[in-house]
Amino acid sequence: MITSWAGGLARHRTGRLLAAMGGIALAVALVAALGSFLTASKATMTQRAVRSVAVDWQVEVQPGADPNAALSLVRKTPGVRSAVPVSLAHSSGFTATEQGSTQTTGPGMVLGLPDGYQTLFPGEIRTLTGRPTGVLLAQQTASNLHAAPGSTVGIRLPGTTGVRQVRVDGVIDLPQADSLFQKVGAPAQSQPTAPPDNVLLLPAAQLASLTGGATSLTTQIHVARGAALPHDPAAAFTSVTRAAHNLEARGTGSVLVGDNLGAALDSARQDALYAQILFLFLGVPGAVLAASLTAAVAGAGGERRRQEQALLRLRGLRPRQIVSLAGLEAALVGVVGGLAGLGLAALTGRLAFGAASFGASAGTWIVWYAAAFVLGAAVAAGAVLVPAVRDLRTVTVADTRRTAHRTGSPWWMRTGLDFMLLAGSWLVFRASSGNQYALVLAPEGVPNISVSYWAFLGPALLWTGAALLLWRLTLLALTRGRPVLARLARPLTSALAGTTAAVLARRSRPLARSIVLLALAVSFAVSTSVFNSTYQQQAEVDARLTNGADVTVTEPPGAQTPPGAAASLTVPGARHVEPLQHRFAYVGSDLQDLYGVRPDSIASATSLQDAYFSGGTVRQLMRRLAQRPDNLLVSAETVSDFQLSLGDTVNLRIQDAKTKALRTVPFHYAGIVKEFPTAPKDSFFVANASYIAKATGSDAVGAFLIDTGGTHQKAVAAQLRKRLGTQATITDLTQTRGTVGTSLTSVDLAGLTRIELAFAILLAAGAGGLVLALGLAERRRTFAITTVLGATHRHLRGMVLTEAVVLTAGGLAGGALIGWALSEMLVKVLTGVFDPPPAALAVPGGYLTLTAAAAVAAVLAAALNGVRQARRPAVEELRDL
Repeated sequence: MITSWAGGLARHRTGRLLAAMGGIALAVALVAALGSFLTASKATMTQRAVRSVAVDWQVEVQPGADPNAALSLVRKTPGVRSAVPVSLAHSSGFTATEQGSTQTTGPGMVLGLPDGYQTLFPGEIRTLTGRPTGVLLAQQTASNLHAAPGSTVGIRLPGTTGVRQVRVDGVIDLPQADSLFQKVGAPAQSQPTAPPDNVLLLPAAQLASLTGGATSLTTQIHVARGAALPHDPAAAFTSVTRAAHNLEARGTGSVLVGDNLGAALDSARQDALYAQILFLFLGVPGAVLAASLTAAVAGAGGERRRQEQALLRLRGLRPRQIVSLAGLEAALVGVVGGLAGLGLAALTGRLAFGAASFGASAGTWIVWYAAAFVLGAAVAAGAVLVPAVRDLRTVTVADTRRTAHRTGSPWWMRTGLDFMLLAGSWLVFRASSGNQYALVLAPEGVPNISVSYWAFLGPALLWTGAALLLWRLTLLALTRGRPVLARLARPLTSALAGTTAAVLARRSRPLARSIVLLALAVSFAVSTSVFNSTYQQQAEVDARLTNGADVTVTEPPGAQTPPGAAASLTVPGARHVEPLQHRFAYVGSDLQDLYGVRPDSIASATSLQDAYFSGGTVRQLMRRLAQRPDNLLVSAETVSDFQLSLGDTVNLRIQDAKTKALRTVPFHYAGIVKEFPTAPKDSFFVANASYIAKATGSDAVGAFLIDTGGTHQKAVAAQLRKRLGTQATITDLTQTRGTVGTSLTSVDLAGLTRIELAFAILLAAGAGGLVLALGLAERRRTFAITTVLGATHRHLRGMVLTEAVVLTAGGLAGGALIGWALSEMLVKVLTGVFDPPPAALAVPGGYLTLTAAAAVAAVLAAALNGVRQARRPAVEELRDL
């Protein structure tokens, strides 16, 4: 009997089985793909954090401790691959004489490096010109001294008298100077605001001979670790920090550990948690939607299933046997659909990421694949077996002969559940989007991180409440709007317009379910794609703010480069060169950055958005600076701290170019600036460059912003580096994107959304076409009777197309509205992911058009297939049924 029943299902219920298997396959594939990718992404984040660190630990030997004993202790520490001593000495200044002119710098640092240091730590030093070993001068110091390889530089060292002369072998850059010159053991707020301007690297033996064994030198032990770390950044962070604490404890006060690797993993673990949040926010709805699609597909044949159960009862089958047959169908759908889903996930991984495992280890991706398969089996049981058992217990054989339909409202409509869910969503959203709210709390240095998961309630309640509200409105429109439906159906059905409207009203419940399902699929596609596009937009904005423009030429501190030097920077590919002053000014006792701009032309070289300012648009505020030169744009923090009102006088103390003394310069507060190219993220000022030059006696430029039209940034930067050499620091936008982009930006979000966007199109097409096709297939008897009563093929086609139009219009419109509301809420709740927060959402028109076209095509195909089936002779159709 089991074999016969399975064969009968395969022969006569092929479409319904395949549709249910398709829904299961989508759910399984989405969970397996996203889960495996999430695990692989966390491992990738850990690897990127490890690669980003040049020196894993900087172990500082404390005063009075034996450096040799400390070095031996570090080298015996488990997980340490190599450890070498580095000497640090403070210099009171450097001097150099070039072409009869003597240049002198302020205080600086001298490092003594052992042989082979650059081989052990290749990311710490980058050679710009000259030899990679020997006496190496930092780029900024070389610019200050006008020095180059072959120049002689004088240094003043502790414990010595006079100036010691050394010959420069090369000019280098220190990419990780911030960590290299950190104050080991000090909290983040006590660290130096910037690395030293003047740095000289010497071989360790040469520094020892120059200082004569002075005891004022500081000894650090630079460590490269080789221990295997857990794939999860949070677990890796805990492992590394515990090892560092263990070393300090064994050193009994003789060493302090500067844990650079732990700091990098500390940042990565927060990115990993945000990736997990995005998985929940953007991935789980897709899996739920696929499960709902399966349930809707199974529900489309509910009436026929009840009739088949009644027939089996009449033929003497016991309830247990009937349940076993329903279980067979559920097992067939679950197993075949689950295996197909695993195959789809593996194919997705192979095509998009080069591996079925999505880059995850064998153990983790197998676990995710197994969990996804079990989930698919559970969905199949819930969609096929559970309704069958319920009908077996509650529906009698006589009930299956009745054709009466339920006329009462569902319980959730009577209780107003949709309105309560929407109200709850608004309340949660208000609480979770407040100024002091943090979705992810990761205190620096603390092993535990926490997530406020209750913020998930806002989007979840909105999604559910909006779906139920759309269901309510659809039922209301179909049952109360029959005259309108009749008028809309008349062009397609002519004389049967009233009948078509009556049929739609009679089928209001299944049609409303189909519209809601399509709307949810479309809203999933809209919210996912809009979130992804907005994120990419803000990542580009962040890179532009950090770099300043397509290409930026930053002058060394103290350089007196005039604005006219912009002409020398006009190379092929550069459309506009804009000088930007950078000074420092005191407001009260607070030292802040001061930027001098040319109001009429600053927008020609860089991207300024209205969202960067408050109190006016970009054009309005730049016009104020131009009309009144002493106007000043102030950060919101400073406005609050000093309780400023528009028009107030703000006295800044700025260094005079000639006397080097601070002089008071009056300005007038004219507006708020929140973000500005090259500016820090905290407090700063923006003023008129001509007014600053007049007040300080210098028009020296801090940086030149170069517009290349958004293309050829690398080529333009390369030309400028060749022309300027070490005289200035040149950065381009492509370089800065990699610098400011987190592991979440560059690895995970792109892959996550690539998976979801592909599945969103499939879900939209399935929700639009499968349910309609199965619904039409179950109504073949209705169409046959209608034909017997005199309806023509044109009338039947009009009835089917009218239903398809109602489904498509309602689903797309409802999905667009729900998707827009979800996108707004997601972007607001996940503000921590965006830097800076977006002024407006980015809408991917091309992708949304493709999604809508896929849904329309699926619905149209289902409708045309239903029309084709309705052409069969009515007598044959009724005999088969």
